[in-house]
Amino acid sequence: MITTLLHDILAFGVQQNASDWHIKEDSPIAMRVASKLVTTDLIPDSKFMNDIVRQLVPEKRLDDFDHTGDVDLSFVEHGVGRFRVNIHRQRGMTSVTLRHVKSEIIPIEGLGVPLVLKDIAESPRGIIIMTGTTGSGKSTTLAAMLEHVNMNFHKHVITIEDPIEFEFTDRLSFFEQREVGIDTLSFNSALVHALRQDPDIIMVGEMRDRESFTAAMRAADTGHLVISTMHAANATQAVNRILDFFSHEEQEGLRQGLALNLKSIISQRLVPKVGGGVVPACEVMINTPLIKNLIEKNDLDKLARAVETGGQDGMQSFNQCLLRLFNEGKISESDALAYSSNPDSLRMNLKGIYLDSSDSIIGG
Repeated sequence: MITTLLHDILAFGVQQNASDWHIKEDSPIAMRVASKLVTTDLIPDSKFMNDIVRQLVPEKRLDDFDHTGDVDLSFVEHGVGRFRVNIHRQRGMTSVTLRHVKSEIIPIEGLGVPLVLKDIAESPRGIIIMTGTTGSGKSTTLAAMLEHVNMNFHKHVITIEDPIEFEFTDRLSFFEQREVGIDTLSFNSALVHALRQDPDIIMVGEMRDRESFTAAMRAADTGHLVISTMHAANATQAVNRILDFFSHEEQEGLRQGLALNLKSIISQRLVPKVGGGVVPACEVMINTPLIKNLIEKNDLDKLARAVETGGQDGMQSFNQCLLRLFNEGKISESDALAYSSNPDSLRMNLKGIYLDSSDSIIGG
């Protein structure tokens, strides 16, 4: 039976600590284990792929897939776990990508991310943005931040996701989780209507365009905390991407609003860990008076340096995090350099050479 075969494929991957499965017609099924893609000897045919589609996609969403060639959804395989699923067409054939979403929400302390994320999650209002590539652990870290709120504060939290990943159980907080395509028409529609639902915190799965960011700004302006994700390499790139949503004429006013409402931008990468597995490397930018001033004056090229020198405020750059992980023996020097945004600077840091604020060289 197809159910048994899919069950076995997923169960085998979970046993191997796979994070993702790639299944396409007439090609070996591949899994991502410890950030590396490995192939199996199972090659699905067209019947297998058609059966998967019928098994995974709710009937009312089959039309979406037939018309658009894409559908995102969540799926629970009993006895195995919960998965985020994308079904799409390529070269006229069906492909399926699944990501294992672990049901247990790991606390911030257990993730290895900076503990300042607790303070950031406790912000009463503003905008928090988590950035990183697909598979960088953004959703896991955001879930940990929301669970910190759940365990410690009486808040009304609304999540808007496509699809729902982590399922929250009410502790001190009251959660409502809405899935785009099932519970609401779109991110923007849900975000606009959320303002009428008495939220304290609104988590939006992804900030995609000017409409969603404008709605997020409106929510922050009215005293809410908005948490979202964005595909950007670091905080500076995230700010530039937000500005690019708008015309040049609109950007001046937008910078003022962003400087006022931004709380933090957290960027994350998963780096191979010595001995196996991965470890998160984080850049943390917090909207201190200096950061606010740089955004207002459009001195965005100075943001990276401000982050690097803002340790007393809880900030850190990728290089500072990678250097610490290397010194703790958690990652190799080659991986530290490979995952750095500025490997030349990190190479100097590894030798104990640093640049001060006037760019003169000082020994560590």
